[in-house]
Amino acid sequence: MLWTMMKDPVVWGSLLGIGIIVAMMMYYTYLFMHNSADEDK
Repeated sequence: MLWTMMKDPVVWGSLLGIGIIVAMMMYYTYLFMHNSADEDK
């Protein structure tokens, strides 16, 4: 069952899409925190 899911391109496409969304959220959160810290100086 699990091995069949790992060979399915649709599963990899979904994981890739979710990974990109999470990475973008983390990146923009880092930018927001970084810019906010610079404005306090």
